[in-house]
Parts: sequence; C-alpha cells; structure tokens
Amino acid sequence: MTEDLYALQRRLTAFAAARRWQPYHTPKNLAAALSVEASELLEIFQWLTPEEAAAVMADDEKAHRVKDEVADVLAYLLQFCDVLGIDPLEALTAKIDRNELRFPAPGEGD
Repeated sequence: MTEDLYALQRRLTAFAAARRWQPYHTPKNLAAALSVEASELLEIFQWLTPEEAAAVMADDEKAHRVKDEVADVLAYLLQFCDVLGIDPLEALTAKIDRNELRFPAPGEGD
C-alpha cells in the first residue's frame, strides 16, 4: 500500500477543506453518503450468480467499477470517522476482539 490510512484521511480532509465542503460533512450526511456508495457497490453484484460474482474482477470494466465503489465507500467511512473522532483501526480491533469472545472457534473454550 502506498499511503497509510491516516495519510489518506488527512488528504480527504484537506481536499474537502480546500473546497469548503466541511459544513456539509456532518455525521448524518456522511453516513447517508456511505450508505449510497455501499448500495452502488452492491448494485454491481445484484443479479450475478455466485460464479459470476466470484469472477467479477476478471472483467476489466467491472473490476474498475468495483474498485471505484470500494474507494468511495472507504473515503466516506474515513471522513465519517474523522468528523466523529473515531480511530477506525482501533474500532475494528475492538470489534474483532469482542467477536472472538462472542463466537469462539470450534474447540476453543470447551
């Protein structure tokens, strides 16, 4: 990876600031935008069979669309976290820790 998560978050913040978009980057607006972009990602796969979905990255045009939507989802998520002061890696680590306790692998904790 060429840039770490926090460098990307800073770039997004600077990009929005240079365009004076901060007043529009409220938690509600960013959550809505994140939902829209996630839906656009889903739309690519909507009517595909499991086999077609598994092969989507073999089609250059579809692969480009998937990558663009993934980028949009990540961008809005990072902006959302920035506005609310959430460390996304810390939040994910804590969630994985909780899930490992909630859903032990077979043979663990027996």
